[in-house]
Amino acid sequence: MPFLQDKILYSGILVFCMTILVSSHSRPYSPSSVAHLTDYFPHVSIDQGFSKSFGGSNIQLISNGSMANLALDKTSGAGLVSKNKYYYGFFSAAIKLPSGLSSGVVVAFYLSNADTFPHTHDEIDIELLGHEEGNDWAFQTNIYANGSVSTGREERFNLWFDPTEQHHQYSIIWNSYHTVFLVDNIPVREFIHNSAFPFVYPSKPMSVYATIWDGSAWATHGGKYPVNYKYAPFVVSFANVEMSGCIWNPTAPVSSCSKAGTSSYDPVEGPEFVKLSKQQIEAMDWARRKLMFYSYCKDTPRFKVLPPECK
Repeated sequence: MPFLQDKILYSGILVFCMTILVSSHSRPYSPSSVAHLTDYFPHVSIDQGFSKSFGGSNIQLISNGSMANLALDKTSGAGLVSKNKYYYGFFSAAIKLPSGLSSGVVVAFYLSNADTFPHTHDEIDIELLGHEEGNDWAFQTNIYANGSVSTGREERFNLWFDPTEQHHQYSIIWNSYHTVFLVDNIPVREFIHNSAFPFVYPSKPMSVYATIWDGSAWATHGGKYPVNYKYAPFVVSFANVEMSGCIWNPTAPVSSCSKAGTSSYDPVEGPEFVKLSKQQIEAMDWARRKLMFYSYCKDTPRFKVLPPECK
């Protein structure tokens, strides 16, 4: 019996230690209860909401068009573009990233109007950047307004999960109050619309894009590690897409662009889209303290004078 008891005790200690080891590697986090904004809106079928932008042979629609696999190989990347342009709204996609060595690979879910305003375009970016060692993808956010591509407002984060194991939700709130980036409904960045310098805030209708492409020149450690096509094809899965907001009508004035039933909020309804809750602020504070490893607002070698919103 003593031997059995010692064996049970040893097994318990081993399990406890393994639990700590696994947990430390998975960077667990259980935030305060935050609103699951992705539950508020219907999913958009990809075959109905999007057109093929490039790399058509590398785009595979599955599950009756509700999901899409996009591939990057030696011949091409692949991209989808929304059939409508939007002026403010909530935009989200569940994304499962390619596993294995992924250096130089860029997966993006973003809004842009570069096709309409090539020299003064706006852009709101979610970019997932491949890594040279396994599945440690980086999560990057960026904002351009009125063609301010030379500024760039990048912030980069580690993720607290393996993004290649299953789908995770990546979302954008864009309205006249602020732009918010969320991962699994947890805000990681808020970019507030400031009337003191309105020119830095995206303000023109944009299309929604979902892409995978070769970012060898910059994506992984400044281009140090390019895409290794020995591991191609790199396949990303997009599902549970949500695009709710104001569908822009080019024949009508922008001021008329609003959703039925809204009052002072544009155009997704409710105060939860105007101001972050206490729980959301706490969760965002955790993400920025623990996971953010680059912010343009701290890059003094890059900017002799920091952009105005950094002050």
